[in-house]
Amino acid sequence: MAGVGMAKRWLPAQLLLLWTLTNISESRVHLSAPESVTLVKYSQANVTITSSAAVNQTAVIHLNVTYSSNLNYTSVITLPEQVLLPVASTSVSFNVTAHDVGQVTTHLLSNNTDLNSSLVRIHFMVIHSNVVSVISDVIGWIYFLAWSVSFYPQAWENWRRKSVVGLNFDFLALNLTGFIAYSVFNIGLFWVPYIKEEFLKSNPNGINPVNANDVFFSLHAVLLCLVYICQAAVYERGGQRVSWTALILLAIGWIFALVSLFLAVAKQITWLDYLYYFSYIKLAVTLIKYVPQAYMNYKKQSTEGWSIGNVLLDFTGGILSILQMIIQSYNNDEWKLIFGDPTKFGLGLFSVVFDILFMTQHYCLYRRPPQYEAVTEQVEDECS
Repeated sequence: MAGVGMAKRWLPAQLLLLWTLTNISESRVHLSAPESVTLVKYSQANVTITSSAAVNQTAVIHLNVTYSSNLNYTSVITLPEQVLLPVASTSVSFNVTAHDVGQVTTHLLSNNTDLNSSLVRIHFMVIHSNVVSVISDVIGWIYFLAWSVSFYPQAWENWRRKSVVGLNFDFLALNLTGFIAYSVFNIGLFWVPYIKEEFLKSNPNGINPVNANDVFFSLHAVLLCLVYICQAAVYERGGQRVSWTALILLAIGWIFALVSLFLAVAKQITWLDYLYYFSYIKLAVTLIKYVPQAYMNYKKQSTEGWSIGNVLLDFTGGILSILQMIIQSYNNDEWKLIFGDPTKFGLGLFSVVFDILFMTQHYCLYRRPPQYEAVTEQVEDECS
């Protein structure tokens, strides 16, 4: 009974302490600053730090450089070591001067207990040219559109023929798995703050290889792969099915992902490593997914049922994807960017190689005479 009485006396005290700590946290002034600042070489920029409320005494805010593409960060930019936030003020500005191409990341720290500056970080990126940066962005959205639209000619071809004969089912199954894995990787690196923080710690340059168009492209690809599969379930398929070879490869891939998940939960690998494993699954799928379709075309000595429009748009997207990575690497003087996202680079490279093979099959090796095309269209019209 004495223990119960003691618990009753301690409970209000604990609740009071919890309420006090909560209100102290809520009453603290929060700092905010631009997440990233891009400067052109030899240019200057004015950066503003703001607070959620005025401070009751002058606050010293230290700009603590934590990551730099150059050990001597002063060769990249010049910035003050600290700035003062005056009493009754909610903002303070300072100038930054860019000297050379590179990246510098600084955390905002203050000895004023009223200021909450935790996780406030500014990433300074010095580039060669804003024009080159705009060109890179434009190319990124063009290849996003090319790759996204590339899914529609095949869907149209299936709907027009009311048949998926000629479209390899192993390709469909592998493609769906590959883009699911790619979506997991992109979503993690683009939207999950904890993963983004892990990436910054393991990559001091701090340039995230995943852009918004990469995320939406991969999700859109998953949706269109599901459309293909629905068409395969409804339209004539000529007795096709997913081969045991493809099923075994898919099982290996998903077992690998499951084992990696357990390792990440057990903290044997980081969650960033886990996401990169998903990107490797996508890369492996890209290496092999076109092989069944190319072999089917070879056996039939025909590309009928396999949309050449899909191939041409995919080829365009692959070329532009690689071109964008080269331009970004030049503009940042960081050629490691090409390999910062091996999946994106591999996706572009291997797609281009196989697209060249498919174009060779369609236009050179298995090209049908115009007379055959006319007869085929006439027979299809009569049958319909």
